[in-house]
Amino acid sequence: MKVKSDKRGIVLYAAMAVLLIAIHYLLELRIFDRWDEYIPFLKKLSLSLFLISLIFLVSKIIERVVNTQTRLEGDRYNLLRIIRFLAIVFSLIVVVSFLFKSLYAAALSVGLFSLVVGFALQAPITSFIAWIYLIFRRSYLVGDRIQIDGLRGDVVEISYLDTSILECSGDYLVNDRSSGRIIRFPNSLILREEVINYSGPQFPFIWNETAIQIAYTSDLQFVEDCLLNAARTDFKERYPERVTSEHERWEPAVYFRNNTFAWMEAVISYPVEPFDTTGRRNRILKTALPMLNAKPDKVKFPEGASR
Repeated sequence: MKVKSDKRGIVLYAAMAVLLIAIHYLLELRIFDRWDEYIPFLKKLSLSLFLISLIFLVSKIIERVVNTQTRLEGDRYNLLRIIRFLAIVFSLIVVVSFLFKSLYAAALSVGLFSLVVGFALQAPITSFIAWIYLIFRRSYLVGDRIQIDGLRGDVVEISYLDTSILECSGDYLVNDRSSGRIIRFPNSLILREEVINYSGPQFPFIWNETAIQIAYTSDLQFVEDCLLNAARTDFKERYPERVTSEHERWEPAVYFRNNTFAWMEAVISYPVEPFDTTGRRNRILKTALPMLNAKPDKVKFPEGASR
């Protein structure tokens, strides 16, 4: 669908460019001599519009290449933003050149305008500079799960002035499910706050842990074996592409700790994709608990006087 849209844009801007350059040269015909005083203006206008059409034509061609050749959504999104921004900048240069006869006068006018705007729009300008920083530093991309200034969610848009995230957890949830709320914050926030990125091609997993309460009289080795088996089985089923010779770095582990009350906790620590924390915890528990309950002589849970 996106490729078809790019194709329509290419055809449209190409047709406009051809039409405008044709008008530019047709104005030299003698039949337009009666409007001789308007001809220079019309020729300059048609040439300027031709250059603008040509700029957007080239940008559409590059966008189509990016859409077809770039696989990562975050990289594709950033490249398209840069291309559109440059197209607008070059078009504004053409417009300014059309409005002013002298490049010096144009540069002076733009400089004075920029000075006034710079004082009036400090916050938006800072956010725009932060967007440029984001493009090159790649602190986060579209699709990443991030946390910044107490806000946590999945990045859905990075505009020139702000970033939009789809909130996870939030005020009404205690898990990592999407809350459905869209949060927007200015890009300038990344220049003064730390950004925690849970996603990334180098480290596809984060480490999470889940605890179950057991009595002190339980067979700890059996409990450990059951939890490890549940975590390993789910890992192989859920992430088969990660089961390689290097998957040992993602081996789960079990440790035990004393609870504040009169029982102890068996804690399973395991790798998980940032978007799958709740689901993986549920699958591990659904696999481990039946195995533990099947051996009441080895595993005792804190209930009644056993606490």
